[in-house]
Amino acid sequence: MESSAIEIAPSNENVLWVGTGEGDPRNSTSFGNGVYRSADGGRSWTHLGLADTERIKRIAVHPTNPELAYVCALGHAWGPNDERGVFRTTDGGKTWRKVLYRNTTTGCSDIAMDPSDPKTLYAGMYTHLRKPWRFDSGGGETALYKSTDGGTTWKKLTGHGLPTGEDGRIGISIYRKDPKVVYISIEQGAKYNASTAYIIRKGGVYRSDDKGENWTF
Repeated sequence: MESSAIEIAPSNENVLWVGTGEGDPRNSTSFGNGVYRSADGGRSWTHLGLADTERIKRIAVHPTNPELAYVCALGHAWGPNDERGVFRTTDGGKTWRKVLYRNTTTGCSDIAMDPSDPKTLYAGMYTHLRKPWRFDSGGGETALYKSTDGGTTWKKLTGHGLPTGEDGRIGISIYRKDPKVVYISIEQGAKYNASTAYIIRKGGVYRSDDKGENWTF
């Protein structure tokens, strides 16, 4: 079983979080059965549920509280399902709350936590569906979101230098020395639309110097 999300709790090196499944599905992709956690440096593991996510891209763990974590789940590749988006736990994975969700074909492509303010998070939501004859990637509900209250509420970031329309899969990175600087990568290429044929989207790397308010290509 493949794992694409491995995270060590910054405040306790013995606490490890693992999210299973292929986090970047394309022509071939494996699936997992949810989240695992170790409290003894990897000697033993506990399965913490979220089995129907199938694919987890990343886990973000609070810098001082190893019990507080966020799971960025892509969900099924070959069909719709509800267990996808961003999930939060405050009790080490005993219980989960789905805090960011759009629909049954939109999962989370990446998540990043501000190292200077762990209540500030950025998440990329990604509409995708694998079919026997093609792969629908991007468009739909694909967008960048930001939370400033620890994931309870989210704001969709639009305009101010970001491309509009048929966005592709989003990756996120925060500059640790100066967390006001945020980078995102947006999948480049063409998105098929049945009514308008192929739409060329402007992918690449975008930078914000003010925590996502404005962006430069």
